[in-house]
Amino acid sequence: MSLPRLTYAARPATVTVAAINERGETVPTTIAGEHPLTLYLDKREIVTLMTLGTAPEALVLGYLRNQRLISRIEEIAAVQVDWETDSAAITTHAGSGDIAARMERRTVTSGCGQGTMFGDLMGDIESIILPDEGRLDQATLEIMLDNVRRQESIYKQAGAVHGCALAAGDGEILMFIEDVGRHNAVDAIAGQMWLEGMSGGDKIFYTTGRLTSEMVIKTAQMGIPFLVSRSGLTGMGHAIAQKVGLTMIGRAQGNHYLLFTGQHRFNKGGA
Repeated sequence: MSLPRLTYAARPATVTVAAINERGETVPTTIAGEHPLTLYLDKREIVTLMTLGTAPEALVLGYLRNQRLISRIEEIAAVQVDWETDSAAITTHAGSGDIAARMERRTVTSGCGQGTMFGDLMGDIESIILPDEGRLDQATLEIMLDNVRRQESIYKQAGAVHGCALAAGDGEILMFIEDVGRHNAVDAIAGQMWLEGMSGGDKIFYTTGRLTSEMVIKTAQMGIPFLVSRSGLTGMGHAIAQKVGLTMIGRAQGNHYLLFTGQHRFNKGGA
């Protein structure tokens, strides 16, 4: 597989500023970073994302993948991130062609900040077929949740971020990425999976954020049959999860959870 050339231009996740506490004392305080990153696909401006900047190339690749603007990673020649201009230049081998039609139809999503999905939000769902042979048991779910809890995170230092994790079928955390919005974090994991040629059929996806239609669609597009969140869900997220056969679990913390869809893949109590 021919992989794109990358710049690996990660930025520090946090900065330290002065704050005044309840006693009137000035104390150094760690806060999350936030930077604009404008994406240019073959010199055409696509979008500006607000991001921590800790995994910008993976974020760019995952955004292109999840927006269906690029169908195969082999089509991409390079991703060059330049923080002096707050830009990411994506070049393809053959040119990206006419993507105007897809970009003309935009759906403003319920992501943190104001997210946008290009193209027909619902139309592409019809082609998604999730693998049906995988199973998740309650004990493995609890192991994964405990592994997430133990994860060193920017949230523990500074708050103000969402986290997403990709876990193996035994609950081991394979990737953990945080960003100022959960949609960025899921895109960065999608991009990293693309780079590593990793399939999603035997994986579990975890997010700290709510389970909206956008989160369900992105998880399904990555071919991952299990979606878990410590938060709740929306009606459209629930409807789409049912439509594509996704096993979706919300309000998951410790040994508590609510199984909403895809019950056939879940074994309560053990394997």
